[in-house]
Amino acid sequence: MNPAATTDPAAAVRLRSVTRSYDGGGRDGSVVKALDDVSLTIRRGTFTAVMGPSGSGKSTFLHCAAGLDRPTSGRVLLGDTDLTGLSEARLTRLRRERIGFVFQAFNLLPSLTAAQNVALPLRLAGRRPRRAEVLDALDRVGLRDRARHRPGELSGGQQQRVAVARALVTRPDVLFGDEPTGALDSTAGRAVLGLLRAMTDDGRTVIMVTHDPVAASFADRVLFLADGRVRDELDAPSAERVAARMATLSAPEPQAVVPC
Repeated sequence: MNPAATTDPAAAVRLRSVTRSYDGGGRDGSVVKALDDVSLTIRRGTFTAVMGPSGSGKSTFLHCAAGLDRPTSGRVLLGDTDLTGLSEARLTRLRRERIGFVFQAFNLLPSLTAAQNVALPLRLAGRRPRRAEVLDALDRVGLRDRARHRPGELSGGQQQRVAVARALVTRPDVLFGDEPTGALDSTAGRAVLGLLRAMTDDGRTVIMVTHDPVAASFADRVLFLADGRVRDELDAPSAERVAARMATLSAPEPQAVVPC
């Protein structure tokens, strides 16, 4: 293997010719390509939004990039670690130690306090959480004074901030967000996006799937997927420019294409 192909100090996540296929479910044995030969690099300390029409491959992209799903072919690298050949046990350990997740559903355990929910990833990794590190994570999302509150005593925005703190407590290399503001009102959503934006100032890398042009405007770069491929990208996005690109992707394709 060429060492240059696996070494890039500035890269947080790399996909190399990644394809993810599924059984189409028909009698003809058809195959659906959720991702189709995707190659890209996401730099450390950046905030990347991933957008596309329904069925474009956004969730599959996130799952493969985060090591939650294995590609049918191609390679996924977290830093210089090639995830492709790792055993399930090593993948699980890597996700616990180097990757954070924030989902649309807050996924907090209702019987645990905010502090106990934040400490949970450390306990699952076999570590005894230090109170100081748990409170520090809550402090970073502005909820230190809610440490003893259970999810039912918190607003939706506060619950999602607890989820962000839970993702931060392990000090992950990369945080993946799957529609993290989808269940929030605009004020709470902007607060969470501001937290994600601030993470990159500390050198963290954020990759977020979203359908919302306003949410995407917090990112440094927006990737647009369609039919399992990266069709476009946009740097320094605004909500208006993102919405315009999405409208282009969602428009019906012409019946004939004239070669350039």
